[in-house]
Amino acid sequence: MTFDDVRKIALAWPEVEDGTSYGTPALKVRKKMLVRLNEDGDSLVMPGVPRDEREMLVESQPKVFYFTDHYHDYPIVLIRLSKASRAIVEPFLRRHWRSLASKKAVKEFDGNL
Repeated sequence: MTFDDVRKIALAWPEVEDGTSYGTPALKVRKKMLVRLNEDGDSLVMPGVPRDEREMLVESQPKVFYFTDHYHDYPIVLIRLSKASRAIVEPFLRRHWRSLASKKAVKEFDGNL
């Protein structure tokens, strides 16, 4: 996967827009970060992943999921795009989008499924 692939997925959802965060490309929902490209150019900074879930992901798929000391205390996991598939990335994106989007947007999206 690439960040462009991530963009194509998320920009199809209501209230998602392009932006930047820490000087890197990002996607935002109502001015809040949905996801951003890490400075390494290959990893997604994926918020909304509780630390216990992150630990399990890193342990079970260390080539795909990891975190650095910087993110140790935050509900964030890093996802290596070059090792990930849409089937891995999209559920994390969708879950975090649902937490950031307006109730109206989520309801309308769910009604169109």
